[in-house]
Order: sequence, then structure tokens, then C-alpha cells
Amino acid sequence: MSEAELDLVPPSFVQEGARKMGEKSWIINVNDKVGHLADITETEMKDWEQHSIYRLPACVTDLNKNAYKPRAISFGPYHHGEPNLEPMEVHKERALLHFLNRSEKSLEDYIGPLREVLQDLKDAYDILDDEWLQNSDAFLELMIRDGCFMIEVLRTSFADTQTGVVDYAHNDPIFSNHGKLYMLPYIKRDMLMIENQLPMLLLKTLLAVDNQNAQTDEESINNLILKFYFPHSRPKILGKCMHVLDAYRRILLWTEPDSQKPTRGVCKRGPDDILSARELEESGIRIRKSDSTSLNDIHFDCDTGILRLPQITVDDVSETMFLNLVAFERFHVGAGNEVTDYIFFMDEIIDNAMDVNILQRHEIIENAFGSDKAVAKLFNSLTQDVALDEHSSLTAVRETINGYCKTKWHKWRAALIQTYFRSPWALISVVAAIVLFALTIAQTAYGALQYYEGLDNSPSPPVPPPHRS
Repeated sequence: MSEAELDLVPPSFVQEGARKMGEKSWIINVNDKVGHLADITETEMKDWEQHSIYRLPACVTDLNKNAYKPRAISFGPYHHGEPNLEPMEVHKERALLHFLNRSEKSLEDYIGPLREVLQDLKDAYDILDDEWLQNSDAFLELMIRDGCFMIEVLRTSFADTQTGVVDYAHNDPIFSNHGKLYMLPYIKRDMLMIENQLPMLLLKTLLAVDNQNAQTDEESINNLILKFYFPHSRPKILGKCMHVLDAYRRILLWTEPDSQKPTRGVCKRGPDDILSARELEESGIRIRKSDSTSLNDIHFDCDTGILRLPQITVDDVSETMFLNLVAFERFHVGAGNEVTDYIFFMDEIIDNAMDVNILQRHEIIENAFGSDKAVAKLFNSLTQDVALDEHSSLTAVRETINGYCKTKWHKWRAALIQTYFRSPWALISVVAAIVLFALTIAQTAYGALQYYEGLDNSPSPPVPPPHRS
């Protein structure tokens, strides 16, 4: 067809032809993929297994933007280059120099081993922009700078406050005692954000070169993180962790081997939803502190009516920490749902400030956040738009508690305690009433006894003379 003839073809006809060709191409492409579905699925499974750091969708971040957005520093590619975080880049560069100087190794000594695992480092992120996918050198530079800074923070945070912090200047904005006081809390918070994580493989590789030991013990890195966030805690065996947030989660859930007590008793099962802390006490349940601080250490003894809960400190970081842990459990298949279960449980037993006050009285909550009302509002907001797994590990606890609360004897006993034994004055009044009632009974009995004894001891009436006709 000549050029002149093409000009005579109506545009609608050309568009329709292009549409049909595009549709045909799409059909061929889909049919081809269906024929190779098994191979595609296997590849996807391998990719998903390697992902551990996730960029959150808007449906999550829009609910609370500040909880997922770093305020002081970026780690990794997701928030790198944001204007409000740019000032920390100069401090990362200084930390890199101190790290290399102390290790007495060149930068090349670290680049080689990291190139060997570069693809694994990239695969840890579920989404990477082309900037990082196509420019491996830029990605490697980012990993080294951010990784060395994180290690420096972990190492120097618990240095001797009297002699200064390692080899940094006494007035260093980040690594001095002053920096520990004013900047470290923000860095700690930002290190717990799911979008702000570095692969643990990166930290392990850097430390392996630094220690001249390719088999660097993973637990040594885990315990750096443990000491950073929980300085007074004993060493724990956490196993293979994916990043700092994963290690932190394992610390919160860690229990001594064979130390967790199961929920026990023969209470009749009830529905899943449980009462608030105040209503639980009014139903005869006694709330006590667990033997450990593990979020898994929640159990109910139906024989004694005691519900044990772990002690937890609620502060300014709690909201960010919990929301990012919930997001990690939500998007990382196989992570588990223990933290989400715990938050749902606390949301159920906390309705208002009175419930928070009860939990504080029993040393379950240490309130460093604000008013009791603020703590109640915090827990009530954490489960927004989050689904509870029907196979939750706390389902048995809920059912047993509800069965206990519905038993009539427990209700009567609780009502008696709430009415008459809630305060010392009420108790004194009850005792006084019992004593007064007992004295009244005794007095009545004594009076009756005296009366009958008087009848027995009274002289017999004279015998009437015989009747004479």
C-alpha cells in the first residue's frame, strides 16, 4: 500500500488494527506464561523467601505516616536522599573513617566479600528502584556506609561515660556522651522501622572482615543489638535474624526453655472476645505479673482464677515499635503473629483509663508515656485495620477466661468481694455487722435459756385440798 493510500485509511481503522494486534500479543503472552506456570511459581517463591525488608503500601502508611517515616537517619535505599535526613550523611562518612581506622584494613578489604553477596543484599528488599538495580556500585557504597555507621552506633552506645566514647572527639555530635543523650534516642527509634532496615548479612560480612573471621558468630551480632536496646538483659540465643527489627522482635518474645506455663483448668469454653481489666476483676479474676517479660508469657489458671501478663514499659517509642513489628508480621510470610496477638489481647482488656490504672497497680504496665487515658488510646489505635488470626495462640486463653467469667459461683463470689471487701472500711463494717448479729443471737439465746431455766426452778403451785361433798 502506497503512502498516499495509507493517508486515505480512516484513523479509527488504524486504531482498531493496533488494538487487535495488541490484544493478540497479550493473549499469546498470557498463554505462554500459563504453559510455564510451574517454573514461574518456583522463581516467585525463591524471590519471596529472600525478601525481608518491605516498602509499605499507602493503605498502611496513610493510617499513621509518622510511625513509619524516619526522623533522623536513613538506613538502606528506601528513604535515602530525603531532604530532612540528608544532614546525617556527613556523620555516616565520619563513622566509616573511624571504622576503617580502628580495623586497620582498607576499604577494598570489605568491598570484595560484599560483592560476593551483593545480589543477596539486593534480594532482601522486596522492591528496588532502577537506580539501585542497575547501579551496583552505588548500591554497594550505600550498604557499606550505612552498615558501618550502624555497627559504630551498636558498639559505642554503651561505652564508658566517664572516659568518653571510643576514639571519637569528646564533642562529637553523634558519638560523644552528649550525642548519646540527645541523638541516640532518635537513631534507636529509626532503626526499628521496617522500611529502614539493613540486611543482617551485611552486618555479619562487615564484622567478619573486621574480625578476620569469615564464620563470625551470628549471636555476637544479636547480642550487640540486645545490649543496645536492653542494656541490663542477659545474653540470649536468638537464632538467625534477618535484620535489627527481627532481632528486636525475637527479644520481646524470648522465653527461657520450658519456662512458659500453659493455660490450664477445666473451665467451660466461652466466646473469643474477653472483658476489660475492670470487668475481669469484677468477675473474680485476679491479674498478676508474669515471671518473665516475654510477650508470649500470657496464661490463665482456671483453678486459681489468676491471669498472668508480662510487664511492659509504654513510652514515646512504643507506638512506632509496635506498628512496625505488626507490619513485619503482616508482610513477611512465616514470621508469625505473636506480637499482633499480644496487641489485640491488650486492646481487648483496655477500654479506658481505669483499665490502664488497674494494670499499673498490678505492675503490668509501666507508664512513661503520659496519662492513663493516653495509654488506653494508644493500645486502642494499634489494631486499626489489622486482622486477627483465627488460629491465634491466645485463643485458648480467651476462651478459658470467658468460661470462667460465666460460671455463676465465680460471679457471686466476685460480687461479694466487690461489694463487701473492696476497702478496709467496708470490711470493718461487714465484720462489725457479723459480730453484732452474733451478739444479738447470743443475747436472744441467753434470754430464752434464762426464761426456761426460770420455769424449771419456780416453786410448784400448792395442791388443792380434796373436794368434800
